Order: sequence, then structure tokens, then C-alpha cells
Amino acid sequence: MKKIKVDLKENAYDVLIRTGLVNTIESEVRKRNLPEKFFVIVDKNVKKNYPKLLRQIDADTKNTYTLNAYEKNKSYDTLQAIHKKMIGANLSRNSTILAIGGGITGDVGGFAASTYMRGIKYIQVPTTLLAAVDSSVGGKTGINFNETKNIIGSFYQPDLVLIDTNFFNTLPKEEILCGIGELVKYAFITSTKFSRWLIKNIDNIFALDERSVVKAIAESVRYKGDVVISDEKESGLRKVLNFGHTFAHAIEVEQDHKIKHGQAVVVGIACALYLSHRTHLIPEAKLNKFLKIIEPFKELIAIRTYDKNKLYSIMGRDKKNVSGKIKFVLIKDIGEIVLDYEASKKDVLYSLDKGLSLFAG
Repeated sequence: MKKIKVDLKENAYDVLIRTGLVNTIESEVRKRNLPEKFFVIVDKNVKKNYPKLLRQIDADTKNTYTLNAYEKNKSYDTLQAIHKKMIGANLSRNSTILAIGGGITGDVGGFAASTYMRGIKYIQVPTTLLAAVDSSVGGKTGINFNETKNIIGSFYQPDLVLIDTNFFNTLPKEEILCGIGELVKYAFITSTKFSRWLIKNIDNIFALDERSVVKAIAESVRYKGDVVISDEKESGLRKVLNFGHTFAHAIEVEQDHKIKHGQAVVVGIACALYLSHRTHLIPEAKLNKFLKIIEPFKELIAIRTYDKNKLYSIMGRDKKNVSGKIKFVLIKDIGEIVLDYEASKKDVLYSLDKGLSLFAG
């Protein structure tokens, strides 16, 4: 079993990675003296595919909320429904939320935990590769509102993250692609060594080779954990984790969430690379070298129509903006990231056209 400690001063927790790990939920909870009265927020598909799981942790209909995990359900209505059911289950502060599902389930579950009785314990059990490598770690929780992604939320760290790679075996290929899309971000922001390994092992990860998947998750979580320890509330260094995301979040909204987050991140990275070149941060030779990293995805992601002015307008609502200025995360080299870059509208629109054209289908 891989064990990575996110050693925050006030909210330290473990991330455990192993096949079959979900069968040990109760013993891992006891080891950490967490409340054993569970309220489970579970993805509808996980509940369908793993019916024994809820029986194993003694989760009946009264203390279970089943989430149809679409971006449009990442909303106030869903949050209110969860809180209503938590009150009906007589949950006290001596309770633990289990968020079992992908990133949407984890984000909503974490936000519900952070706001119920001003905060109760919660455990992340990511069931998608995307959630495992990214959203389950770091404490960002939230919902979408007014056509703006993750605009309402909180920083609220989990008390434990359990990553059981068995869950990935029932994922459609599109979901594996989404997880690899987020991994591609780490290929740019971490180190040349990890970047080379990841590029070499993309096919193994697609095939869910156990060793490759565990290593990819562990290295990504370890890097993200170190960044979060240095900058929990995203005032500086943590912004590196948003490479490609200013574009990606806008693309998701403009496309009415018909493109998934991990896919949008790949497209967003392409746009960020073109903007890095346009603003003279990288020469053309390096741009072409970096574009080869995302070349395998060109046949797997399709965006046939888009409104670049609407995309720019959506980016103007990004929560990382300052004084009305859009702030971009760009790149000079692998592991050498530029934060809070302000670019002209002309350069941004150019980069949108160039990046999105790669995925015209």
C-alpha cells in the first residue's frame, strides 16, 4: 500500500492507495479515531456497480444520499437536498461524511461537510482516475452557480483519502481519458523525469496496468500534497495546479458541459501553450515539442463549434482574477511555470482559436 501524508499544520491527513482498500474503510476510520456514524454521499453509478459496498459500511437509505453526478447537479438545490437528509438522519458533529464517487461527488460532499453544523469530518473515496489524481486531495470544495464553475465553495480538508484502484475497472474509456488529461497537466508542471516517465507510460495507464496507475497517482498526489502544504489557500504557489484550467473551465461552461473536465484540461493546456508562445515565454521549437505531448488526444476529443468571445467573457468571471484582470498560468519549461500572467484580449482570442482548432474533429 502507498501512503502519502499531506502534512498540514492544522489539518494533516493520509492518502492511501491500494487495490481492495475500500474493504478496510471501517478499520482505517478506527485507527484515526474518526466518528463511526457515517453519512454516505455516493455516485449513482457507483451504487449500481458496487451494491455490497453500502451494506458493508451499514449505510441504509436514511443515511445515504445518491447523487446523479452531472455538472448541472453540482448546485445549491443538491446541497440543500443533502443537508435536508442529513438533518433527517439526526447527524451531529460526531459524524463522518463518506464522499464516494468522482470529482463532482467529492466537491459537493466536501462542501456539505464544511457547512453542516459549521463543519464535520469527511472522507474522500475517489472512484475515478481524475478524482484520484487531483480533486480528492487539497481541500477545494464547492458548487457551480450562475454559469460559473466552482464559484461557491470553501477550503476544507478531508480527514482521510482512500484510493482503491479497483473502482477504475468499471469506468468507461472516456473517464480514463479524463484522468489521463489531468495527469498531462502534471507532465508539464512537475519535473522532466516524471514527464518522460508519464509520456512513456500513457498506454499502460490507458490499459489500467496496476503498477503504472499506482505510480502515476502516487507521484501526482505527492506533488500536489507538497504544493498544498506550502500554500493551502492558493495565495501563491498553489496556482501552478491551475495550468490550463482558466481556459478549461470556460470551455466546459461554453460547451454546456458536453465536454468533461479532464478533456477540457487537455484543450486548455493547448491554449495555454499557444498563449505562452504568443507572449514570447517559449520559442516555436519548444511549442512544437510541448504540443507533441498532447498530440495523442487530438483524435479522442472533439470540439466542432465554439464562441471565442463568450469564452473570453466566461474567463472574466474566473475566481482567480484580480481587479477585473484575467490571470493566466503559463509555462517557460517543464517545471518552470509563470503565475498571474496578464495577456491582451487579442492574444487570448488568438490562443483560443489555435488551441481549439487542434480538436476540430
